[in-house]
Amino acid sequence: MDHALYGRFLRGLAKSAERPAVLAGGSGLSYQELHERALLLAGSLLAALPARPAAVGVLAGKGLTAYPSLLAGLYTGCTVVPLQPGFPAARTRQMIEASGVAALVADDDALPALAALHAEGVDLPVLFAPGGQPQPAVPVLVRRALGAPVPVRAEDTAYVLFTSGSTGRPKGVPVTHANTRHYFGLLDERYDFGPEDVFTQNFDLNFDCAVFDLFCAWGAGATLAVPPPQAYRDMPRFLAEHGVTVWFSTPSAIALVRRTGGLRPAAMPSLRWSFFAGEALSCRDAGDWRAAAPESVLENLYGPTELTITVAVHRWAGEDAPNGMVPTGAVHPGHAVLLLGPGGEESATEGELCIAGPQLTAGYLDPADDAGRFFERYGRRFYRTGDRVRRAAGGELLYLGRDDAQVQVLGVRVELAEVDAAVRGCPGVQDAVTVAVPARGSVELVVFHTGEPVPAARLARELRAVLPAAVIPRRYCHVAEFPLNPNRKIDRKQLAAQAAPPAE
Repeated sequence: MDHALYGRFLRGLAKSAERPAVLAGGSGLSYQELHERALLLAGSLLAALPARPAAVGVLAGKGLTAYPSLLAGLYTGCTVVPLQPGFPAARTRQMIEASGVAALVADDDALPALAALHAEGVDLPVLFAPGGQPQPAVPVLVRRALGAPVPVRAEDTAYVLFTSGSTGRPKGVPVTHANTRHYFGLLDERYDFGPEDVFTQNFDLNFDCAVFDLFCAWGAGATLAVPPPQAYRDMPRFLAEHGVTVWFSTPSAIALVRRTGGLRPAAMPSLRWSFFAGEALSCRDAGDWRAAAPESVLENLYGPTELTITVAVHRWAGEDAPNGMVPTGAVHPGHAVLLLGPGGEESATEGELCIAGPQLTAGYLDPADDAGRFFERYGRRFYRTGDRVRRAAGGELLYLGRDDAQVQVLGVRVELAEVDAAVRGCPGVQDAVTVAVPARGSVELVVFHTGEPVPAARLARELRAVLPAAVIPRRYCHVAEFPLNPNRKIDRKQLAAQAAPPAE
């Protein structure tokens, strides 16, 4: 099953059966223990259902029981849908319904979320990962454990992740085993990961970069170490105690480690590799990190969910860039690149980045969402990323900004139109416009709204019921009417200028 995503775990199992596969919350699981738990959970779930479901939801945080839950979902041979317990129940329900989830595997962090989902009308069979929780609705039966993972085809969907949607509902992105096989094949050629490596696992399991963490580590027989929130008070200490050699996070984490004094010169000597993705990476942040981890190779990774985790890479050697940002880099081999101007014309030097190739997913779960994002040219299917880039000497790409109303907030991709729609749904609001402004190395969202002067605290409370916490706007400004540009459209640039923090 070399084409199966779970085949990477089996490869690690063959190398490191008795070594730790994951460390979290002061405990750990060896490869053999994790494998056996996943087989037990997968077999118990399949035995309890009348037929193998098309999709299994994995409602899990980042505690130790999350990892057998996720692996069990893959071992069933079904499509796995990672679900974040901290998300609003109404949003999670939308994801469950859109992806056809017929059963849930839940970990120790999921009890409050399950109660909230039940109140939302979600009534699915639930299997708990072993961890001391009450008797699950689906019993865990040793006699039902699988002898091996259920076979899958390369074209089968391995997992579905959800991104922000301009319609006000999340868009499902199905990623096949073939997509991940190409991706991890390239990574195996590029990197020298081995059983002695220890990877951080900073990303939530519903974030595509977590797939990099898990299956780069497990494919090498290496160990995942999950930093708890308090580790950021002294990240060098956590890295030293766990012997961490591979770091991966959003660039925003650099600012957090800096604020807690963790970027002292040579403070993180164990790191061999440092990866950043999810946001633009500044040369200043990269330089500060490299000074603190002088033995580490630093790479900036780029890629939307629709292109399977990351699809471009730049290895930073300390060079500066005209815009002060580390380049997006070179697109992975086997992919075609087009740069499109405002009218759809092709450009050799600058434009919206469009990519075709084996990492590109077939489209969204709902084909209606494909419009404006996927197109055919030269006999290939391209994806419009919405990112504006410039082609530098040597063919690498430099990131210039977004061409649309999509932004990254602490690594979470969000359509500003989705926030607008959510705010319009709040009592007393007539219309709303959301803008993004620079803040603390990332961006924060500011909402301008018309209608009644609703208190900011009330709006934030309403939005927490429908939006992920990371994208709840920080500020709310009531206006009598929106400014208009000469074309009589809402002048977002003027609103962004009003919202921008004062220059220091």
